[in-house]
Amino acid sequence: MELTDLENLSSNLGALLLEKKMFFTCAESCTGGLLSQSIVSVAGSSAWFGCSFITYSNYSKHKMLGVSKDSLKSYGAVSEEVVGEMVTGALSESRANLGIAISGIAGPGGGSPERPVGTVCIAWKLNEGTEIKETFLFDGNRNEVRYRTVLKALEGAIDLLK
Repeated sequence: MELTDLENLSSNLGALLLEKKMFFTCAESCTGGLLSQSIVSVAGSSAWFGCSFITYSNYSKHKMLGVSKDSLKSYGAVSEEVVGEMVTGALSESRANLGIAISGIAGPGGGSPERPVGTVCIAWKLNEGTEIKETFLFDGNRNEVRYRTVLKALEGAIDLLK
């Protein structure tokens, strides 16, 4: 695992965003700012990155991003429904053009038979409406799950813009 891989992907994402005159935002839970860190490691990222939201608790997901209490109760924080609401809230609050939302179980505890450790939901959304939501199961320890999540999030954003 190399942080430079994340920086390279972040740089590629930034180039695409600049080319398209777009701004980026993200809402992170289990990654706790690792996506944002990889973005701001790119010199000049302020030209295409406005803000991020680290909403680790259900309360913060609801208060900061407008995730409904019903969704949190019915589906759980680690669900495609909730990351969909997270990314919509992040785009609304930031007025960015592209957003990513992440929620998952990085471990070592917290998993269940339905959602084992390594389960991560990611949503990508363009403010014009295109939205993709996926659930992944990543192997590894806590830091490896978080790293793989950010890698996948960046790759997905680049694919969406191409």
